[in-house]
Amino acid sequence: MSEKIVIVGGVAAGPKAACRVKRLMPEAEVTLVDQDTLISYGGCGIPYYISGDVADESALRSTSFHVLRDESYFEKYKGVRTRTSTRALAIDRVNKKLRVLDLTSNTEEEIDYDKLVLTTGSQPYVLPIPGAELDGVFTIANLHKAIEIKDRIAKGKVGKAVVIGGGAIGIEMAESLTDLWGVETSIVEFKKQLLPGVIEWSLSAMLCKHLRENNVDVFLGESALEIVGEDGRVRSVRTPERTLEADLVIMAVGVRAQSQLAEDAGLRVSEMGGIVVNRRMQTSDPSIYAAGDCVKIANLISGKNFYAPFGSLANKEGRVVGDNIAGIPTTFDGAVGSFIMKTFEVCVGSTGLSMEMARAEGYDADFSLTAPADRAHFYPSQNIICCVMVFDRRTRKVLGVQAFGPMGDNISARINAAAAYLSKGATIDEFANLEMAYAPPFSSAIDTINAAAYVAENLCDGRLRQITMEDFYCWMEDTSSRPEWVSLDVRHEKQAEPFVQKYGADVWLSLPDDQIRERYRELPTDKMLIIFCNAGSRSYEIQIFLDSVGITNSLVLCGGYNVIKRIGAEWLP
Repeated sequence: MSEKIVIVGGVAAGPKAACRVKRLMPEAEVTLVDQDTLISYGGCGIPYYISGDVADESALRSTSFHVLRDESYFEKYKGVRTRTSTRALAIDRVNKKLRVLDLTSNTEEEIDYDKLVLTTGSQPYVLPIPGAELDGVFTIANLHKAIEIKDRIAKGKVGKAVVIGGGAIGIEMAESLTDLWGVETSIVEFKKQLLPGVIEWSLSAMLCKHLRENNVDVFLGESALEIVGEDGRVRSVRTPERTLEADLVIMAVGVRAQSQLAEDAGLRVSEMGGIVVNRRMQTSDPSIYAAGDCVKIANLISGKNFYAPFGSLANKEGRVVGDNIAGIPTTFDGAVGSFIMKTFEVCVGSTGLSMEMARAEGYDADFSLTAPADRAHFYPSQNIICCVMVFDRRTRKVLGVQAFGPMGDNISARINAAAAYLSKGATIDEFANLEMAYAPPFSSAIDTINAAAYVAENLCDGRLRQITMEDFYCWMEDTSSRPEWVSLDVRHEKQAEPFVQKYGADVWLSLPDDQIRERYRELPTDKMLIIFCNAGSRSYEIQIFLDSVGITNSLVLCGGYNVIKRIGAEWLP
């Protein structure tokens, strides 16, 4: 008798597991169950469908050879029986039966299984605020909602929109609404920065500036208190500081695992949600597997379980499930949590732990900030990549890498290389010697990743003392708060002149690096010198020299003007 495999959930991990099983066990009876009518689509492509980059929603559901992945496709091409509009209600683990409800006929039945796979995905959080139920308030939960949003925009029903939440989905949706359709869009984020807990303040500030330059209003440190409606339709969003008119509200405040089916069946589920699985993606019941956005997986850096709802991981996990059902002992060891996104003409990416996450895990964490060229400095199209490397001072282990720069492959190349090294527990010293393919049109001889590690190494070994960009900004916004500080600008006099004219020598002192060795005795010894250059490398060399002559009252502003120019500020001359 052929083995019966039943899979609940038909977006990413489920179809991958189903197809893998059929390749390895052609005789198996594989049934895919999903309560939706649209299955096997690229959910991460939804913002690009709404923006118009992807012209039609069917493209998100099609194969590379342009066949629509619907029930007929899975039956004819894959040999997988597919039951859409069918909701899984309960699992009878003793008798190995799945009770389901046919949403079309409203009838219940039981499906026998030998192996059951749960790929029930995630569901978006909905803020418990007045007006959340109004017409025109959406979460990005499925393709149906994306189709409805685009339809309203295309019919001219949306002139103004508010996105609640400054995470990846919120930012991508804000770009989608603004870029092609010209919708007046605002982002409201409760935290003091965009992508909180994912990237450091300096990179987030660059992203915020770029959004504002592209006509997206960004309001940080504000919570949405109420969605105001009229005649049942949304009209505005109220925060403690303002009221923002809106014809459309996107609530993008995070997602959580859909694990209720598993929990009701007595399977082990973590306190914060997420089905607990082993490295073979088995649940606490060996006959039941789980994969995708409904599970927690091992973090290869911290060693603890974490929630990583990424389509790329869901597909890998689904394949591992298929292998193990077919008797091939395969493991999914975990992930480091890699992320990348585009926003208009720039992109930002991260892998591993942020400073906030690292400190929460108990690491003695610090970070380097660099802003080198993405290719040889003499190559005509070179540009600046701003890079953050988070590391543990005790063990020298690199915990995370983040980068911001122009749209293209340069950011993804560095993030992907870093992710591979992070998964192996690499140290600062190993990152410093990481081999990257080199040619002037593609990179510098000392790659961005290497440069970030060099700075981290100098910080860890005590050769470099730095001030963070965030602390520098706080001082520049109110220099009277630290009268014992002075910026020592070692760039060319013409570059420093606008700052000196605006702030005076008590705050901004110009002394080019080629004159330091002759004139260092002129420097004040009763103030902290914040050494300032374009990227930070010259500032570090000056700090080393000053230390050698007994002047140790200095801090380096790593990243320098290259970072400041991308953040912007009212205090700039």
